[in-house]
Parts: sequence; structure tokens; C-alpha cells
Amino acid sequence: MGSSGFSWKLADHPKLPKGKTLALIVLDGWGEAKPDQYNCIHVAETPTMDSLKQDAPDRWRLVKAHGTAVGLPSEDDMGNSEVGHNALGAGRIFAQGAKLVDLALASGKIFEGEGFTYIKECFENGTLHLIGLLSDGGVHSRLDQLLLLIKGAAENGGKKIRVHILTDGRDVLDGSSVGFVETLENELAKLREKGVDAQIASGGGRMYVTMDRYENDWDVVKRGWDAQVLGEAPYKFRNAVEAVKKLREELKASDQYLPPFVIIDEDGRAVGPIVDGDAVVTFNFRADRMVMIAKALEYENFDKFDRVRFPKIRYAGMLQYDGELKLPNHYLVSPPEIERTSGEYLVHNGVRTFACSETVKFGHVTFFWNGNRSGYFNPELEEYVEIPSDSGITFNVQPKMKALEIAEKAREAILSGKFDQVRVNLPNGDMVGHTGDIEATVVACKAADEAVKMILDAVEQVGGIYVVTADHGNAEDMVKRGKTGQPALDKKGNIQILTSHTLQPVPVAIGGPGLAPGVQFRKDIPIPGLANVAATVMNLHGFEAPSDYEPTLVEVVDK
Repeated sequence: MGSSGFSWKLADHPKLPKGKTLALIVLDGWGEAKPDQYNCIHVAETPTMDSLKQDAPDRWRLVKAHGTAVGLPSEDDMGNSEVGHNALGAGRIFAQGAKLVDLALASGKIFEGEGFTYIKECFENGTLHLIGLLSDGGVHSRLDQLLLLIKGAAENGGKKIRVHILTDGRDVLDGSSVGFVETLENELAKLREKGVDAQIASGGGRMYVTMDRYENDWDVVKRGWDAQVLGEAPYKFRNAVEAVKKLREELKASDQYLPPFVIIDEDGRAVGPIVDGDAVVTFNFRADRMVMIAKALEYENFDKFDRVRFPKIRYAGMLQYDGELKLPNHYLVSPPEIERTSGEYLVHNGVRTFACSETVKFGHVTFFWNGNRSGYFNPELEEYVEIPSDSGITFNVQPKMKALEIAEKAREAILSGKFDQVRVNLPNGDMVGHTGDIEATVVACKAADEAVKMILDAVEQVGGIYVVTADHGNAEDMVKRGKTGQPALDKKGNIQILTSHTLQPVPVAIGGPGLAPGVQFRKDIPIPGLANVAATVMNLHGFEAPSDYEPTLVEVVDK
């Protein structure tokens, strides 16, 4: 911050005291929806959260966690954990993910940037390969962005283009892959008419090919590598529409789990293996499921599986997927510069901070919370603890996950008296909700509620304050719904399970014996969002928030 006169010093709040221990709890994937049998939070025994909601009308309210409230392009864009924690920590709204990409594509800046210039070197003699999720779900990627990227690449000298598709069925309806492939094929056909050699080269389902995350299962990435780079797969087809239709019909495979396939020419050769001198772009904008393939494409030294060949390529991500690892080195769109986050301000003002979650969400409550920045602001005032997640299982097998261990660590931190803020993320509602297993998600919600109780009991013991919130919805609605709001049915009349995040609002609850009398939620912010939480937390620590932060949710009314 080079601007003259800038100071990290926060003004004292005129009515709220300093020095109260504050527990900040983020329930991952915990939205608010109508009570019914598909609302796992409603079905589960959640006495702690129920009591927060019922007992304190002035101390419970809902905020937006999707769309423009978290920097995404439209109100149809569901929130996610990265943008949610960015907003919670930053206290302001930054253009995010898809929106950054939209802006770069609309202005054409993407084709003038460092990343595109870097891959363009290969256009003369090499092939441009595009790898990513073929979907309009808007969580990891969007079909319209892919089409604009392909068009722009062709206009900027790309003569040979190969697309390696991953089918979705998780953020969009199962079976929708066929339509997406047809749309892409039509666009590629138009390019071929103009003399550009453009075609689909390989494919597979997102949960089985390429898009693993958190190093859960490297075999998923290897299956993708074999098809995309080596041109080898158990299934070979002459065109992608036929591939997807046949694999769905004959193997009864869902979009998420389609096996890897390659497209071959009339001589039986793969049409698009990745070779020396080629350029590769992974076109997903969301990071978590691109980090592993990025490592395989980028790292010289790599021991996770036998790559057989490591082609000399120019590789760029749509965005940089890991700021900590600087991975990948090249990317088409730069991330938002999030500076002056609430965490950094509070540490500068002497607030001692403890943050904890298990592996799957540890980065959210630290790296993303702190504005996509790794490490401590001041190691003398901060401690971050990561509890290893269960690896190699789907989370519905152990839906309690590490909730109680996280709560235990938080309780110790609160009772130790060493910290002013104890911040945790309880991942259960989100991670188990994604499996689509309703019974397991009910167990997950109960476990998260029990963890909240443990932490609130510790707050009670030290006379502290709590703020309980969430980053986006998931577990509160586990079915796809039609226009009327009724559960949607598939062709066989079965309920269609919803595995994605939702567009629902999330709660913010405040309380605890340390909360000053007269603190209540303001009535004059009609539709607040997650970004309003940071100023609220600063107030409860006894400080005024910076003037450019989204306004606080609380006021003090003289009783």
C-alpha cells in the first residue's frame, strides 16, 4: 500500500468494548430453505442452530451468498467456497472467477494478455489443446466462454485446435452432456468451413477423468492424461456425440462418471494427442479441480503417476489456480487483487487470531479468507491449524468428518485465553451434500450442529461473543426443482438429486455473554451479503471498519 496517509490503525468503536474473545464459525454449505424432507438441515437434529434462530429475532438474519453479492456475473450464479470466503474476509465485493473471465473476453483483453501471448507462440506449427468441463453450470466453467475462447484463438492465428471435454452432470442435469457436445460440434464445424482444423479429441466424466481435487485420487488425473496426452483410452469413437450417447446407453454411465474415450480418424489413430510444441489451456475458471492436472502439465519433477511422455508444451490456465504454488506460471486472466482484508487489519490492531479446519476447507478459512494470500500476516499473533481430512473415501462414508476434532481445537484455543478471534470452518454440510446422499447429509448436519455447541459452550465459559455464518447453500436443498418449486423427476419418475451448491441465502447469528447490551441487526440494509460480515466482526472486536468496507450488519440501541 504505497498511498500516502494510509494507516492500518482502526478507529475505536464508540459503543462496543474491546477484548472479548470472538468465535467465528463458518458452516460450509449451510443455507436457508423451506422445511421439507429434502432439506437435510431441517430433517437433522440441529438443536443448537434451531435455538439461535428461535431465541433471538434481533440476532439472526439471512444474507446473500451467491451472484453479484460475491462478485459473480448474475443472480443465476450459485456461490462457492472460494468466493464466499473471499467476501467474508475481504469485507468488499470483488469481480470473481467467471465475471473476471467474462470481462476479459468481452473487452478482448484476454487475447492481448501475457498468458495468451505465451501460448500463441505455438500456433504456427503446433496444436492448441483446450481441456475443461463442458457445461453451462457456471461453477467450474461455462460453455459460452469456451466458444468465445475458441473463436478468438482461431481469429488470432490458431490453425489446429483440439478440445478435450469433461462431461458434467453434477452442476447441471445428468444427460445434458449430449446437448453440450452437439453445440460444441456445431461451432467446430463452422470453423472447419473456414479452414481451421478444429475438433474434439477426447472426453470423460468429471468425477472419473481429470477433475479430482485435494490429491484424493491421482488415478482420476492419470485416466485423463492417458486420453488427452497419450491418445490412449479403453473406448474409441469416430465422433464425440456418438461417444457420449453410447457410453451412457450401453454402460449405463452417468455424465459424472463417463469412462475416458478418444476420438480416432479413419485409420484408427487418435486425432489429438498432446505433443512437443503444442499449447494447452485448461479453461475452467474455478481452481480446486484443476490444480492436479496443472501439476501434471507443468512440473518437470513429478511422481504421482507415470506420465510415459512429458511433452514440451506451453501451458496456461484460464486463471492461476494456486497463488501459493504460483500454479500455473501462466494464465489468461489475472486474479482479483484483494488487499486490506479484515484479517490483516485486525492483526495490525493487535487482535490475536486462531484459524482451524480440516484439509478440504483449511485453505478457505486461511488463504481465501486472507484475500488469496498464503502464510501469516504476523506469526507472533496468529496460529493456523490444519486437521488432516480422511483421504481416499467419499465423505458420505464418514459424514461426521472431522467436525468434533475442529470444535475441540477451537475450544482449546478459546479456553487458552491466548486468542481474541477463533475462526473455524465446519465442512460437513458441503462435502457430504455434494455426494447426493441424503441420509449421510442429515448425519453431517447433526455433527456440524454438535460442533457448534461445543464451541458456543466454550464462548459461554470465557464470557465471549459468537458469530455463526455460512459461505453458501448446499445441504438445505438436495433435490432439483421444477418451475413450480416441486421436486423434478427424471424420465423414470425418480426424484432428481441435487449435488450442487444452491442459490439460497445463509444465516448470520450473533450472541454470547460478551455481546454488549443493545446490539441488534440493523433494519436499514435491505439485502446484505457475505461481504457485510467483515465490518460486523470488526465492530464486535471493538473497532470501526474502514470506510470502503460494505456496511456492518449491527447497531447498538440504547436500552
